Amino acid sequence: AIVIDDMGLDMTDSRHAVTLPPAVTLSYMPYATRLREQTKEAREAGHELLLHMPMEPLGAADPGPGALLVGLPPDEIRRRLDTALASFTGQDGVNNHMGSRFTADRSGMEIVIDDLKQRGLFFLDSRTSAQSVGADVARQRGEPYVTRDVFLDDIITPKAVRAQMDAVE
Repeated sequence: AIVIDDMGLDMTDSRHAVTLPPAVTLSYMPYATRLREQTKEAREAGHELLLHMPMEPLGAADPGPGALLVGLPPDEIRRRLDTALASFTGQDGVNNHMGSRFTADRSGMEIVIDDLKQRGLFFLDSRTSAQSVGADVARQRGEPYVTRDVFLDDIITPKAVRAQMDAVE
């Protein structure tokens, strides 16, 4: 599978991504502009949709509004996840935006995975950290999951992206 995430923030780029073959999965930020309109268009074009859920990273980078943070009370984690999932309809699953700190927190990931399981949504662990427990928690709880193998654009040059596409093939 190929997933394009950070969708919805740049509406021009997002419109271009929607024209890609339907086999490409699109993952939308919950705080994007005109999100329901954008995701409806993507769904009608045949794309599988994910919620690109902001989660706490290591370091000082800002994951964005409504992010899941280590140390939040369980009810607040559930509320933030619910709010993000309500930002558009038709998601097939959720993947983490940033999240190297949050996805390494077992108690927080148990809350997320249990919620996704109840909703019938899968979890894609973007593996922003080798310490992520997302896949492990999902496996233990019988929740469908997948993990990222290759970042296509970790280095944003045509040559580097081609090399990563070769690795995928």
